[in-house]
Amino acid sequence: MARILLVEDEELLRKMYRKKLELAFEVETAADGEEGLAKAREFKPDLILLDIVMPKLNGIEVLKKIKADFAIKWIPVVMLTNTASGAAIQECSQAGALGYIIKSDGTPSKLLQEIKKFLVEVQDRRFAKI
Repeated sequence: MARILLVEDEELLRKMYRKKLELAFEVETAADGEEGLAKAREFKPDLILLDIVMPKLNGIEVLKKIKADFAIKWIPVVMLTNTASGAAIQECSQAGALGYIIKSDGTPSKLLQEIKKFLVEVQDRRFAKI
């Protein structure tokens, strides 16, 4: 079973997404950027879902720290946010994000489908390197 780390500061969303994701994945959550970074190092997920606007460390700062850390830089990160500006999307892409999901564009069920697609993409990339 794939392991997902969800880093989301809004408690209601975090609980709602976790409940849906647990239907298909082993899920760990974090409520802010600092906790998310620590849990990425501990939990070693197969994929991280990362909000951008959060206390302590914002999602872009967390993404940059993940990609600079040899022990966890291999973990794919998908931004999960309502920040839909072109500049934010470009900054995340340049920092190493695998993808970008706008929360308001879908439902928890749609999110589950999107994550499955990202995991297939990650697996395909890993096999292509062999």
